[in-house]
Amino acid sequence: MSFDVSHFNAEQAQALARKTIEIEAAAVLGLASRVGPEFARAVQIMLACRGRVVVMGMGKSGHIGRKIAATLASTGTPAMFVHPGEASHGDLGMVTSVDLVLAISNSGESAELTAILPVLSRQGIPLVAITGGLQSALARQAHVTLDSSVAQEACPLNLAPTASTTAQLALGDALAVALLDARGFKAEDFARSHPGGALGRKLLTHVSDVMRSGEQVPRVLSSTSFTDLMREMSVKGLGASAVVDGAGRVLGIFTDGDLRRLIEKGVDLRSSLAGEVMHVGPRTLRADALAVEAVELMELHSITSVLVVDDDGVLCGALNTNDLMRAKVI
Repeated sequence: MSFDVSHFNAEQAQALARKTIEIEAAAVLGLASRVGPEFARAVQIMLACRGRVVVMGMGKSGHIGRKIAATLASTGTPAMFVHPGEASHGDLGMVTSVDLVLAISNSGESAELTAILPVLSRQGIPLVAITGGLQSALARQAHVTLDSSVAQEACPLNLAPTASTTAQLALGDALAVALLDARGFKAEDFARSHPGGALGRKLLTHVSDVMRSGEQVPRVLSSTSFTDLMREMSVKGLGASAVVDGAGRVLGIFTDGDLRRLIEKGVDLRSSLAGEVMHVGPRTLRADALAVEAVELMELHSITSVLVVDDDGVLCGALNTNDLMRAKVI
């Protein structure tokens, strides 16, 4: 099917877009006044669930349900989505007696959903409903019903699920956030369920995971000649070298930046020793520190390399901004 775009009205399209956003925003805001004891009961019953929250919904409500299930799972509430139509043909076996069903339907009368309600009831499975049909079959069967009704859909025909699905999504997010808070879910917990994401890398990656160790770490004694110090820095490619004592404890650091500053001052470096040119009391970290702490330390002190030491101050590693970039921490 093709359309004559010559009659396209840009102003009308923009006006409809604004109207759609206004209607959906009003639908979401309208939910706030309806959040009361029933919402708290829903959170309480979901907290008490020893299994998983099984989210169900047909059509557009099903798409919303999949997103809600994903949000719940990533914020500390084990959840999955089961299609009501498939549930009647065997997938209901995925739902166990320790699970809870979160059913979503604007009308509350979706045939595929209402068909399995008696089975859920016989098994004693708690049912939380998100619906706009407060007198519907779904609402009558549910242990807790959350009102997602809207005054109108954003669709000009008032037919396509638009404002109603936005309201469902907002209620699902509200449940997830309330559950997250009640469980004491923290950023570290979120990171563990998102190991491949940026937050996961920042909160799960430790200095020990990205630092250079062993022979990769540039180090010299304080009595090392300047020439040998430069050779060590060149070979190891960190842009710096640790200066240590005979026991391996860190005394100082010498960096490319130190070299530039000394040259600018006209210092004769040929006869210098590492201990004479090093920067005393360098910034250090422990190996069990988060890599993001290394980033913060570097940014705070405008440095590009950090030495890693143990509890006795003995050098055990080093890293620079390139190492952190390769690990995608920055």
